[in-house]
Amino acid sequence: MKFERVLMVLTLGLALGWGLGATSEPTKIGFVDAQQVLTTIESGKAAQDELERKAREAQQRITPMLEELESKQKELQAKQFVMSKEALSEKQLDLAELQNRLETQGKEEENKLKIDQQRLMGPLQEKFIEIVREVGRENGFSAVMLTDAPGLLYRRESLDLTELVIKTFNKKG
Repeated sequence: MKFERVLMVLTLGLALGWGLGATSEPTKIGFVDAQQVLTTIESGKAAQDELERKAREAQQRITPMLEELESKQKELQAKQFVMSKEALSEKQLDLAELQNRLETQGKEEENKLKIDQQRLMGPLQEKFIEIVREVGRENGFSAVMLTDAPGLLYRRESLDLTELVIKTFNKKG
C-alpha cells in the first residue's frame, strides 16, 4: 500500500516535471492545508459554530428518549422476577420498540447533520478551490497540492500557501 502511494507520487512528480519542464519557467509547487483554511477563515468558523449548534439541538431531541429507555430498562431489571411472563414479555417488547424508535431518530438526526454540513461547507469548499487556483496563478506556482496528499513525505515550509489563502479568503468574504 505504501509502495503504491510512493510510486503514485513519483509518477506524478515525473509527469509534472516532464510536462512542465518543456517551458522555460522553473517548476514551482505549493502546498495548502485545507482543513486549517476551512477552520480558520471567518466564514468557516461561522459554519462550524452553526453545525455545532445543530448537533447540540439534535442531542437535546434524542436525550429524553435515551433517558426514557434507561429508566424503563432499570424498571424492568428491578421487577422482572416478580412479573408474570405476559407482563415481562410486554415490557420487553415496549423496550425493543423504544430502542428501535431511538435508533431511527438517531439516524434521522445524523442524516440531517450531514445535509447541513454539505449545505454549509460545500460552498466554502468550492470557494476554497477557486482561491487556491487564484493564489497559485498570481504567485507563479505550477501546481498546488494539499498538505495531506497521499504519499507526501516532505515539503519545504516556504512553499506553504495556507496563510496566504486564509488572508485572501477572508478579504473576499
